[in-house]
Amino acid sequence: MEPLSTRGLPRLSWIDTLYSNFNYNTDGYEGDGAEDGKSQDGSETMPFIDESPTMSPQLCAPRGPDGETVSPTLWCMLVCIQHVYIEKGLEMKKLVLSGFLASEEIYINQLEALLLPMRPLKATATTSQPVLTIQQIETIFYKIQDIFEIHKEFYDALLPNIQQWDEKVTVGHLFQKLASQLGVYKAFVDNYKVALETAEKCSQANSQFQKISEVCCLELFSSLSTALLYKPIDRVTRSTLVLHDLLKHTPKDHPDFPLLQDALRISQNFLSSINEEIDPRRTAVTTPKGEARQLVKDGFLVEVSEGSRKLRHVFLFTDLLLCAKMKKTAVGRHQQYECKWYIPLADLTFQTLDDSDSCPHVQMLPEHEIEEMKIKISVIKSEIQKEKKAPKGQSRVERLRKKMNEQESWLLLHSPTIPFRIHNKHGKSYQFLLSSDYERSEWRESIQKLQKKDLQACVLSSVELQVLTSSCFKLRTVHNIPVTSNKDDEETPGLYGFLHVIVHSAKGFKESANLYCTLEVDSYGYFVSKAKTRVFRDTTEPQWNEEFEIELEGSQCLRILCYEKCYDKSKLNKDDNEIVDKIMGKGQVQLDPQTVQSKNWHMDVIEMNGIKVEFSMKFTSRDLSLKRTPSKKQSGVFGVKINVVTKRERSKVPYIVRQCIEEVEKRGIDEVGIYRISGVATDIQALKTAFDTNTKDILVMLSDMDINAIAGTLKLYFRELPEPLLTDRLYPAFMEGIALSDPAAKENCMMHLLRSLPDPNLITFLTLLEHLKRVAEKEPINKMSLHNLATVFGPTLLRPSESESTKGQHITSASDIWSHDVMAQVQVLLYYLQHPPISFAELKRNTLYFSTDV
Repeated sequence: MEPLSTRGLPRLSWIDTLYSNFNYNTDGYEGDGAEDGKSQDGSETMPFIDESPTMSPQLCAPRGPDGETVSPTLWCMLVCIQHVYIEKGLEMKKLVLSGFLASEEIYINQLEALLLPMRPLKATATTSQPVLTIQQIETIFYKIQDIFEIHKEFYDALLPNIQQWDEKVTVGHLFQKLASQLGVYKAFVDNYKVALETAEKCSQANSQFQKISEVCCLELFSSLSTALLYKPIDRVTRSTLVLHDLLKHTPKDHPDFPLLQDALRISQNFLSSINEEIDPRRTAVTTPKGEARQLVKDGFLVEVSEGSRKLRHVFLFTDLLLCAKMKKTAVGRHQQYECKWYIPLADLTFQTLDDSDSCPHVQMLPEHEIEEMKIKISVIKSEIQKEKKAPKGQSRVERLRKKMNEQESWLLLHSPTIPFRIHNKHGKSYQFLLSSDYERSEWRESIQKLQKKDLQACVLSSVELQVLTSSCFKLRTVHNIPVTSNKDDEETPGLYGFLHVIVHSAKGFKESANLYCTLEVDSYGYFVSKAKTRVFRDTTEPQWNEEFEIELEGSQCLRILCYEKCYDKSKLNKDDNEIVDKIMGKGQVQLDPQTVQSKNWHMDVIEMNGIKVEFSMKFTSRDLSLKRTPSKKQSGVFGVKINVVTKRERSKVPYIVRQCIEEVEKRGIDEVGIYRISGVATDIQALKTAFDTNTKDILVMLSDMDINAIAGTLKLYFRELPEPLLTDRLYPAFMEGIALSDPAAKENCMMHLLRSLPDPNLITFLTLLEHLKRVAEKEPINKMSLHNLATVFGPTLLRPSESESTKGQHITSASDIWSHDVMAQVQVLLYYLQHPPISFAELKRNTLYFSTDV
């Protein structure tokens, strides 16, 4: 067979070096140059298949096609050649394709090398002294010939396109065809275990076979897991990465774009299915006793250690739970883990702490510090987007990214509050803090499932523990902490705005129970509970049909948890924030922008532990939701100017404001998350209609209505005012006043602005202000601080109408609006909430030093 390198392909070895040595992960995984598929204790493991290439490529030490190191001088020459090509306008798409073609050449040669022993083995199979039987040969080399022919055909078809390159060349159909043949790889993977066992048995039983394998292809049988699975599957991973790159550099109107998209979809689905199927095998660690220990689950958790929060990487194996921390390593060295502690699953319990046990104390930060950090991160995100567009902004982008990484890591460490305690029957207890009951339930269920097996308590020697901890680096499935700086720029930034969700019904319960659902969405790397349905009593088929409006801050996922309500107070747990209600099921759905951003409702079903919850959702982007609708409406109260309402009612404060405040203070001031937790949308609409039509039964409705719906009605009233309560005219002055650094000047300016408000607006604002202060006094119970309340009401009271908000502004994205305008609006309301009591009479009577017109 003619060597591939002489078939007319320009020897772009420098491109090959670039592509064959790209490091697509921060964990040092280097494709073909990685280790030979064994864990550090020498046991066979399956390679990790990264189906979501999110990291920027990093060049490793340059090597040639045969693995030899390229000299520094030659490397410099190659880099120079690269720059020459770029300077001459070589398109990125051709560069990507050329690099991939060169690496494809190497791969075909590798496949051919794998096939070398097959020919002499087949030749002897028909003789009187066969080395292996035909069946053994076909089992060991199953589908390798087919894979070779597929890639040879692909190579031969792609080569002329690169040699005769122009903008009109199309290659998408070739990648689509390549992806469509991945079924061969599926069959190859399914046969992997049998092939491996057969080869090992033959090698041990037949010295002649062992000699042939050593002479013909030493690598083939000295590292079977690498040769028989690692290289072919790694090739699919590599081609998937290349498809990502090609799409980045292919215009959307190019004929190739839909074909490449389709090829990428097929490849990603294939890798996802392979990951699920080989997961038990690739996460296996062989213990010294020959037992199989497998990694079941891992992830980053916040541990309370010595009174402070520590970020740990926790690994759940089939027989033990191991808590590790990442060790600091020198630049260029592989990351390593250090074991902090482990508990055999046979000794692990979730029992409630006895009175004699001391509960680890951890300081909970005030909510306003968490919110302030979110705002800072949003501002940095906006700055990064602006700097990217600046001619010389790249150097500052890196500094901003580093700063954002630090702040997001801080948020990830300090935001979780839900305790997750585990105990060693023969030793210590440990406490983690999680941000979501969903996550706690996942860990608890995974551990309890393993504990149903006949487990024996294990004690690891220091050497065994070191070997196991070292293997964690290779086995882990979660590689990076969930912060924005660990994501690729091309990834979706998530949704900003309002998600409308209707929880319809649920089926699949075996016994009648008191059932309700909660909704969670992700925000800044962790999940937050946003809404809760009412409890549907004593039923197997609850029909909630409740609508919620959930604010999204870069969210990408919606979770639904279904609980059975516990009314037995004797079962209350002493843990703070501990949810004692039983989780009946849980599930999640990705928030695909194209699906949810349509004007129509999108209906979906989440299946959870045999239970099906039916729900609908639609999304309104933040830039649309922030607009006020001009209105000339005179009847009713919603969407009507406040002075029109107060004049008609002959009141100083609108009736709707007074009644909602009174009801919240009567029975909602102790409600956790009051004004933050979404009320049922249908209830809010019913109250809105009642207030608009001046229904006589309004007081009866208020007394019967869920308190979150009443709080939501008050927020909706202020949001739908045609002009903000603090007026369009004064909005620019409020923005300038809050930015003043001199306290005396700020005081004069902010008080003068209040004096400048029309009387109905001012009196209503002061009434609301005092109410919110009374709510915040109950913060230890309702978890609503002044800063929380300012975050909820600030944009609602200050956000200008569309005509004002767009004057002289160029909004680049919804997140820009959030990070700039909203931050200032929150700060304005917070200033007044933190100010000593403000009297309407004194405010009007006082003469201020700062008295110029606004």
